[in-house]
Amino acid sequence: MALKLGKSFNRNYTIQIPIMNGYYNMGIYFDKKSTFLLFKIEPDFENTTFEHNVKINMFKNLEASKFCETFIDLHNFRKNTLDIVNQFKKIKDNYTHNISFILNETITLSKIHLEDKNVYDTLNIYGLTMEGFNEEFIFIITERQNILKRLGKKIVRTSGIQIATTPSLDMLEDYHQEGKIYSQEKKQLYTNPNKIINFEKEELENSQHI
Repeated sequence: MALKLGKSFNRNYTIQIPIMNGYYNMGIYFDKKSTFLLFKIEPDFENTTFEHNVKINMFKNLEASKFCETFIDLHNFRKNTLDIVNQFKKIKDNYTHNISFILNETITLSKIHLEDKNVYDTLNIYGLTMEGFNEEFIFIITERQNILKRLGKKIVRTSGIQIATTPSLDMLEDYHQEGKIYSQEKKQLYTNPNKIINFEKEELENSQHI
């Protein structure tokens, strides 16, 4: 059955995502005058007999994603001219060797002159995977930067879609649990001064007993 978009969408951008021995065709439907968007996913495994166990999850709130919670720094900011929610900032420093980009694209919809400078109305698409699971896991972050010229304001909103096999989800869960333990230990270290070792003080006390 065809997807009926109505008047809410007037643009479509399609990406072919390789998973195992096949593909998923992902359509991103959006409107040039808003941040609202919609995904459409269609499998294409005609040339393989692989028994697929692939799970697809969509996230309107990236903070609800274990992948983003574990691996990604998100940026939030508000002022009179900016309204940014969960913008992709970077891969967390301690995971730069575990996560890699497989997709990084920007579609520029228009250029607008605001406050003596040019700003761009765009759709940004980031595709990331876990090392060792390049053909089994992909997380797509779509970032819509919409310029409201009449209000002199930029609105930034993000959504995500995760396509993953069961083994890759098991690995994601391991990373997620490890990340929670690391965060707890780091928090305890900075909130409990008794666990912070002052090496100069310790060396001084030891030297007095020699």
